[in-house]
Amino acid sequence: MKKLLIKNASELVTCSGFTAKKGKEMMDLHIIENGAVYCEDGIIKEVGKTNDLLKYETTDCEIFDAKGKAVLPGFVDSHTHLTFGGYRADEFNWRLRGDSYMSIMERGGGIINSVTSTHEASEEELTEIALKRLKSMLSYGVTTVEAKSGYGLDFDTEMKQLHINKKLNDLQPIDIVSTYLGAHSVPAQYKNGGEDKYIDYIIEKVMPVVKEEKLADFVDIFVEKNVFSVEHGRKLLNKAKEMGFKTKIHADEMVSLGGSELAAEVGCTSADHLLHASDKGISDMAKAGVIATVLPCTAFNLKEDYARGRKMIDEGCALAIATDFNPGSCFCENLALAFLLACLYMDIRVEEAVTAITINGAAAVGREKTIGSIDIGKQADFAVLEFPSYKYIPYHIGTSSVETVIKKGKIVFNR
Repeated sequence: MKKLLIKNASELVTCSGFTAKKGKEMMDLHIIENGAVYCEDGIIKEVGKTNDLLKYETTDCEIFDAKGKAVLPGFVDSHTHLTFGGYRADEFNWRLRGDSYMSIMERGGGIINSVTSTHEASEEELTEIALKRLKSMLSYGVTTVEAKSGYGLDFDTEMKQLHINKKLNDLQPIDIVSTYLGAHSVPAQYKNGGEDKYIDYIIEKVMPVVKEEKLADFVDIFVEKNVFSVEHGRKLLNKAKEMGFKTKIHADEMVSLGGSELAAEVGCTSADHLLHASDKGISDMAKAGVIATVLPCTAFNLKEDYARGRKMIDEGCALAIATDFNPGSCFCENLALAFLLACLYMDIRVEEAVTAITINGAAAVGREKTIGSIDIGKQADFAVLEFPSYKYIPYHIGTSSVETVIKKGKIVFNR
């Protein structure tokens, strides 16, 4: 039996809970000063004050002295496009010259550019580069990552991405939650009126294979002007739920199209982006229990208005924060930067942001019962800061305050 005792934490930030935290609940971090946590075989067995847990300090127990350090649940990056080939630095420069993201997409850039590169890359190449990206994410305290497909659009390349996502769970410590995003863009052969046929193709030809081979927990769709309509989203997401998938939606990113209202109607686990979510959409998501996942690094990079995170929380939403790591609109795996931008430009309190990358991030990937907080029975995933308080996460600008990462009771990163 593998035993671990973490003791003397200046702050044990437990974020205690087994469900997403909504509205005012997001401020309650359940902090234990001079805290300790005892684990066996990667599972949390007891949580409390150090003096009360010193009984576990035995010769066969590994001791981690966290004196002067804050200990938090391992962070969850609940929206990434992890596995892709090629880069789009030229497009970044075009945006600096004033070209809009949508205009770049219309002339063959954007998602389709990455589709070509991902199609041409081998599974070995994509796996190797994904491992490098995950190593970087780990240094920011991330212990669980949602990874989407969506840079294939054809059957073989989508399967390649999903098989890599599955394989990555055995090659490195971070848990990968896989999402099938075949409806990320409209392939050239289906444009100009063929979108309905592409949705049918996904439903009839691809999703049954994804389900049979257990390649994804979630199905996602990009509901956006000139991409997929609300009607497309309704059809795909309802069919996905019928097949036993959980659902997500890229909603109201560029224009207010009704994606957030659809997320509530269908019962999506999360709706993501939400820069232009309407008042009704926000209210509907709060009532339906949809996790509102905001991606501030993308708004920052595209020089767009930020999602109304403060209103979402005040309306009773459960809010999560993620990076949206991808090759085009946000080539950034720095969850600490997303945290900071949410605090600075979305009027989100530091305590709310901690909740958003822990228990609410876990809820956004359907794993709030097993990760996202320091509670008895949950997985022993921890981010240990080099500083005595969680308040240093945004204060230490642009870099990581995480010194040590513990995954399933084992140290997997130490700065």
